[in-house]
Amino acid sequence: AEGDGNPPRGAGRGCRLTRAAQELLLFDLDHTLLDGDSDVEWLRFLIDEGAGDRGSEEAANADMARRYREGTVGTLDFVRFYLRTLAAHPMERLLEWRARYLRRSILPRISDSARTLIADHQRDGSLVVIVTATNRFPTELTAGALGVEHLIATEPEIRDGRFTGEYAGTPSFR
Repeated sequence: AEGDGNPPRGAGRGCRLTRAAQELLLFDLDHTLLDGDSDVEWLRFLIDEGAGDRGSEEAANADMARRYREGTVGTLDFVRFYLRTLAAHPMERLLEWRARYLRRSILPRISDSARTLIADHQRDGSLVVIVTATNRFPTELTAGALGVEHLIATEPEIRDGRFTGEYAGTPSFR
């Protein structure tokens, strides 16, 4: 009977329940959806483009990647290390490089299974978000290539149409 603490008669049989909230799925980008690390690949790409000294930058990149894996690098050291690569060049050149970086360094590292996984979840109505410690500049095209509208990444600071090498807001890190 109503009010006796029991479910109404017939509840649970033939009743259609609706989902009150959309399922939220957070995917890490590096070494999850992407076979590799987008920060490491970005700096390698820049080195290949002649935008940095191969010897010193490759060693520094390998050291930073090692320290990140080991959990021994500080957030701001990590963020600023990779943001400096943006501050050193004009926006127009960076935009050209970024398009080539996506085609040459990133798209070949995204597996069909990663694409299918994301598409299946989106088809099921889930809200898919990519979360990465890599800054937004090199990763927003990657998210777009995966069909993911929402990206949580470190925001690089821009002043007068140029990257400053600093971050805006709170870095996205571990």
